[in-house]
Amino acid sequence: MPETRKQKYDDAALRRLTPEDLDALEIGAGILGTGGGGNPYQGKLLALEAMKAGYEMKVLATDAIEADALCMSIGGIGAPVVGVERIREGREGLRCLRAMEELIRTPIDAIVCEEIGGANAMNPLVTAALGGLPILDCDGMGRAFPEMQMTTFSIYGHSSTPSVMCDLHGNAVIFSHAVSEVWHERMARACVVAQGGAAMLATAPMQAHYVHQYGIPKSFTKAIALGEAVIRARKAQEDPIAAVCALEGGRRVFNGKITDLKRHLRGGFVVGDMKLAGFDDCAGQTANVAIQNEFLVFRRDGVIEVCVPDLIVLLDVDTGYPITTEMLRYGQRVAVVAIPCHELLRSARALEVVGPAAFGYPDITYSPLPAPGRKAA
Repeated sequence: MPETRKQKYDDAALRRLTPEDLDALEIGAGILGTGGGGNPYQGKLLALEAMKAGYEMKVLATDAIEADALCMSIGGIGAPVVGVERIREGREGLRCLRAMEELIRTPIDAIVCEEIGGANAMNPLVTAALGGLPILDCDGMGRAFPEMQMTTFSIYGHSSTPSVMCDLHGNAVIFSHAVSEVWHERMARACVVAQGGAAMLATAPMQAHYVHQYGIPKSFTKAIALGEAVIRARKAQEDPIAAVCALEGGRRVFNGKITDLKRHLRGGFVVGDMKLAGFDDCAGQTANVAIQNEFLVFRRDGVIEVCVPDLIVLLDVDTGYPITTEMLRYGQRVAVVAIPCHELLRSARALEVVGPAAFGYPDITYSPLPAPGRKAA
C-alpha cells in the first residue's frame, strides 16, 4: 500500500466528534435523508463502536486542506430496507479505501461523504476514522438520492470510475471504466443485487479544490445542528418540528396518519407509495408520497405540492424524529415537512439528473420552494 502523505491543515479547522455529536447527527442525517440513505441509528452504532475502540472522527472544513489533496467519496449502495435484516460488518468502507489506494498507487488524503442522508452520513465517518483520515464537511447531495450519478460531483463533470465496491463477505469489485455515470450506476446496481442488496462503494478520487467548488457545503455541521435543535426543543417541551423548519427555511405541509403503504424491492431499490389521511388542520384532506428509497413527490388531494430535488421529510408528529422508508408503518402519525434544496441542485444541468423527469415523472414541472430568507413570489 502507498505510504500516507502528510497533508497540511490548521488543527483549528478540525471538529473532533463526540458521542453527543453522533446522537445529534443521527437525527439530522435522518431529516436530510428524506427517508433514504439507510437507517441512521444502525450507522450510529457502528460509529460509536469505532469511537469506543479509540478511533477519532474528525470533520475538516473543505477550504482548510491543500487544493491538490486527494479526496475519495464513499457511500452505501443498495436498498435501505436490507439493512434492517442484515447489519453491515463495519469495515467494508476501509476495504474500499485500501483497494482504491492499491488501484491508483497513491494514498488518499481525506474522505468525502457521498450523501449526508441516513446511515450514509455515518458510514464515511467510520471509514475515515479507521483509515486515520479526516472527512470533509460537505457531501455530494445535501440530502439523499437513490442513484450514484445524482451527486453534484457527477453532475458537474467528475467521472466516478475507476471505483471499488466491497460487501460484508469480503468481496471487492472494481469498475475500471464506464462510458457514462448512468452506465456506472446500472452496472453497480446489478452487482449489488448479486451481493445481497447492500454494499459500500468508493468512487474515483477528486482533488480538494473540486470538492470545495462542487460539494454541498457544511453538510455535517448542518446535520448536527438540526439534531441539536430537535434535542433542545424536546428538552424545553417546545415543538421540535417548528425548530427544524426554522433552521432550514422549511414548512410543515401536512399532518396525517398512514392509511396505506405499498413498498417492495425492485432492481436494488425500495419503491412504493404511501397514503395519508389528514388530521388537525388537515382533517378531511388526503395525501400521498411516492417512494424510491427516498420520498420523491408529495400530493395533497391529488395535487402536486412538493417534488425532487426539494426535500420531503417525514417526522414523527410527537417527537420530531425522522422516519426512514424502511421504518414506515400503517397507523403512524406523521408531519410532512418540505425543505428547499441547495442551489447546486436547481440548475438546468442538475435538474436533468435529479429533477422529476429523472425519476419517471416527465409530466411534472419542478417548482422550487422559496430558499431560506426569501418569500414565495
